[in-house]
Amino acid sequence: MMGPLQSAIVAERLTKSFPGVRAVDGLSFDVRGGEIFGLVGPDGAGKTTTLRMLAGIMTPDDGSAIIAGIDVVRDPERAKHSLSYMPQRFGLYEDLTVDENIRFYADLFGVKRTERDARSNQLLQAAGMSEFRKRLAGKLSGGMKQKLGLVCALIHRPKVILLDEPTTGVDPVSRRDFWRILYELIAEGVAILTSTAYLDEAERCHRVALLHQGKLLFCDTPANLKANMHKGVLSIASQDPRGVRKQLERAEGLTSIVLTGDGVHVVVDDAVRRIPEYEAILTNARIPFDSCQQVQPTIEDLFVDAVGSGGSSDG
Repeated sequence: MMGPLQSAIVAERLTKSFPGVRAVDGLSFDVRGGEIFGLVGPDGAGKTTTLRMLAGIMTPDDGSAIIAGIDVVRDPERAKHSLSYMPQRFGLYEDLTVDENIRFYADLFGVKRTERDARSNQLLQAAGMSEFRKRLAGKLSGGMKQKLGLVCALIHRPKVILLDEPTTGVDPVSRRDFWRILYELIAEGVAILTSTAYLDEAERCHRVALLHQGKLLFCDTPANLKANMHKGVLSIASQDPRGVRKQLERAEGLTSIVLTGDGVHVVVDDAVRRIPEYEAILTNARIPFDSCQQVQPTIEDLFVDAVGSGGSSDG
């Protein structure tokens, strides 16, 4: 089992190009046992390519990947015994029941029946799926299929887990269950690398790597990343967020603006100075707003400001 201070995953200068695009550009990071590490970024950031190289199913053009002490590039078959890779479309058999799918993957990895039964009971309970053991996988909801995929991927107790956007399109309850399972695994010393386009999920990780066009922008704990953002963030509550954005996107001191569910988040040079200025602009333009106040930055604020200073986003 990996100790909490050991690096279970070590990526060094990973690079991969496809015709006309460098998908991953000199990426280096490490993930320790007992840690949830998030690869965060929009579609096209290089997340899937990175995970496929770490899983040993894609060879990098340059750089190295070490999983549980094994060189994935030189010995991918040996490395596969220490890891579990759950791609976006995990290979469940829809005409098999939940239990039968688990049994199939357990047999694939040579898991003994007693161990399989104990492990599947534990994981299905954490997933909230104990009562669905006899249901065909094809009859499960999208969120439950993802949870079953995770159970199958974990049945052989891998040291390293690679998850490619596992909660995309998953309902909120299943997302919560999914993360509950991940948190239980870190107590076992497992190293978890998960990718996500949901920037709010970055807050749930111990450390995150923010990717943009194949390059690493930042890598640190969510708290440190936000603490080191030397700008202010304003939250403007309004029933007309697009009107707010139109009036403020060229305002002095503003570096980025993101639409949220109930208004906008604005990154500025000096929050105290800009609040009265922006309130005056909106009032003069007769744009309705309920409040304009400084708030703690989110990972999304940091990311949008880093990749699009001076621009705007629909969030």
